[in-house]
Amino acid sequence: MVIVIARLKVRTGKKGELFKLAQHILAETRQEEGCISYELMDDPYSEENCAFVERWTDRAALTRHMQTPHFSDWRQKSADYLTGPSDVSLYQAEPTGL
Repeated sequence: MVIVIARLKVRTGKKGELFKLAQHILAETRQEEGCISYELMDDPYSEENCAFVERWTDRAALTRHMQTPHFSDWRQKSADYLTGPSDVSLYQAEPTGL
């Protein structure tokens, strides 16, 4: 499983609008093959910070996601609400048997 944490810096006063805009990509992405979960999380202690937390079956599913029209549309439209590029971290999770 691949876990993605994409941290976003939001322009002051724009977080609510960004979350509203995100509803389309959240709904579309959750229907994709290989998507285990896809959430946009609010940082309640910051007016500027939020993050996508994603779980994918494998890297190929994530790659397919990044090639979808709704992902391209999100990147274009969300740019007006962000102060810069996302800080993205990828993690490979393996079963531990715990």
